[in-house]
Amino acid sequence: MALNNTNIKKLFYAFLLTHLVVWTVIPAVTNNNLPLDTIEALAWGSNLDWGFNKHPPMSAAMVEIIYLIFGSNDWAYYLLSQIFIVLSFFVVYKLSEEFLKNKLFCLISVLLLEGIYFYNFTTPEFNVNVCLIPFWSLSVYYFWYGITYNRISDWFLLGVFAGFGFLSKYLFIYLGLVIDLYLIYKIIKKEINLNCLISLLPFLLIVSSHLIWLTENDYSTVKYGLKRSGSIEQSLLNHFVQPVTFFIKQIGILIPLFIMTFFLNSKFKIKINIKDNKFIFLLIINFVPLILVFLTSIILGSKIRTMWMTPFYIFLGLFIVYVFQESINKNKLKSFVVTFLIFFIFSPFAYSYVSISKTDKRTDYQGKKIAKIIDKEWKEYSKGEFKLQAVVGDEWVAGNLSYHIKSRPKWYSFSQNPGKLKGGLIIVNHPDINCDNEFIAVFKVVKLNLEGNPCFVMFKNRD
Repeated sequence: MALNNTNIKKLFYAFLLTHLVVWTVIPAVTNNNLPLDTIEALAWGSNLDWGFNKHPPMSAAMVEIIYLIFGSNDWAYYLLSQIFIVLSFFVVYKLSEEFLKNKLFCLISVLLLEGIYFYNFTTPEFNVNVCLIPFWSLSVYYFWYGITYNRISDWFLLGVFAGFGFLSKYLFIYLGLVIDLYLIYKIIKKEINLNCLISLLPFLLIVSSHLIWLTENDYSTVKYGLKRSGSIEQSLLNHFVQPVTFFIKQIGILIPLFIMTFFLNSKFKIKINIKDNKFIFLLIINFVPLILVFLTSIILGSKIRTMWMTPFYIFLGLFIVYVFQESINKNKLKSFVVTFLIFFIFSPFAYSYVSISKTDKRTDYQGKKIAKIIDKEWKEYSKGEFKLQAVVGDEWVAGNLSYHIKSRPKWYSFSQNPGKLKGGLIIVNHPDINCDNEFIAVFKVVKLNLEGNPCFVMFKNRD
């Protein structure tokens, strides 16, 4: 097949479709239960608010939309993840058309991303990291269009997607800071006018409700992030160990990408023009956010978890192709294609092997079975007079219950007060309840001889 522009686009769309189908079907077939982060988002989604103790609300809102359409069909949430991934790939391809004249190079800039496991192996678990990728991509896309064409519509859309990015995960701040600093530089140099300030209007409108929620809830999401990174418990050694560990892990993650790059251009001839605005742009949006994260780890001594870097590399393939484009031989791409196919095929096989061979993973949890037993026990206990309205407990056990029971009871944490309910309530694994006690008709206790021996306490009408 001759590689004209039409055929290259067909190959690109075939790649997107194949990626979407493979990474939707494989986990749907091999997993018994949705992953932890997806169940967690579903728990939050059952009782939507402008924020939660761990993260902003966007991931919860996305899975709740899917639940309203598809219910508790696991494949739909794997599909949601892949929609977010292929949308991001599409954005990368469209932006690459602004930077690369050769459509084949545009395709390669996306194919290279299959060498980063953030965009294949880890994608079945829809979480805040996956949720952030398309909004990160679209923000960069409209940022480029804004500074290049200075259209009001582009600046407005930058604000919209930046707002959605912030509501996905606070790590978006690193990209936001880079965008702001670059804009300030451009304004000082008088290379753009104040049209860029239009982006602030949709951004502030979108994030304002969450910021109000944050202040009303004692900045719980921020505190959780600091705790997860180890920034609260300081050690002098951390200011050296954590940044070095972070750097080594990033190199390790990118090894498959480096291998693909080697077969793309074994001579490694680089032609760089430091006055090239396109090169400067790609350099800044790819590496300055990473440098800022690295500096954060040095200054705070904080641990940067590997998965937090998920959106940071989405344009790295474009940067590599742009830098090496002069020395890429279009007639000698066979080795690159073979390498790409090896990684493209290996990843789903590796995922399947791990999913099937290991039986102690979260995705082996018997969520459906447990929910079916508890739903039956509830119906016998309530005699059909009371609807199950709420489950209280952690996001995993109680969250699975909320997801799998057809009536979709709202999830609450132990620290939340469900208030007065006209129906019923189930408390899951409360630390202050002895599940071995016998209770009378006021409430009912069910203890299952399954994973973790979960304890469920059932209450009827609480009025």
